[in-house]
Amino acid sequence: MTRPAACLFDLDGLLLDTEPLHARAWQEAASHFGRPLAQAELLSLRGQRRQDCVRQVLGWIAETSASPPTDAELLAVRQPLAEALLVWAKPMPGAEALVSRCSQRGIPMALATSSSREAVALKTARHPWLSPIEQRVFGDDPGLGAGKPAPDVYLLAADRLGVRAPDCWAFEDSPAGARSAASAGCRVYVLAPPELDAGQRLALYPASAEIITTLAEVPV
Repeated sequence: MTRPAACLFDLDGLLLDTEPLHARAWQEAASHFGRPLAQAELLSLRGQRRQDCVRQVLGWIAETSASPPTDAELLAVRQPLAEALLVWAKPMPGAEALVSRCSQRGIPMALATSSSREAVALKTARHPWLSPIEQRVFGDDPGLGAGKPAPDVYLLAADRLGVRAPDCWAFEDSPAGARSAASAGCRVYVLAPPELDAGQRLALYPASAEIITTLAEVPV
């Protein structure tokens, strides 16, 4: 198999098992304002930047509330919950080994995440095995245009590594992230939730994406 010019990694739900923690924080925050979120709604938030999630959640709350909260009021409830949970996020199965294999083989790596620089620092502080991924594009990166599902984050990550996005392998777990990487032209591996059947996967992810059930399957 052709060696990738670089491996570009999402963070949440791909390298670190944060998605259930994010979902819990969004659920509790939305419920605080009288609008519990459905599982499909929580899934749609995955991979998006915080401000994009805020806009979406506020829209849902506004459907049932005559006086929905402001951005700041929603985040004042959500952020302390998320920060208390995310520091305890564990590595996804196979993540440490995959990063180590890429490092040993000299394959350039970059993080392509919707999380802010501050949030990434919080989540990765207990995970020194992520240090070989030196190039990082954050959701609040000044050089970033639109967030996922737009291709910008993957195009920027590839550019900073000095390679073409179509020559890279991208690793994602969210529908928004998979569409972002596919739109950038990357070869996309999707770590899909095991509970999704074939029809659901086809509806959620780009047809070109390669579905995997564990990062141990990646042929790097």
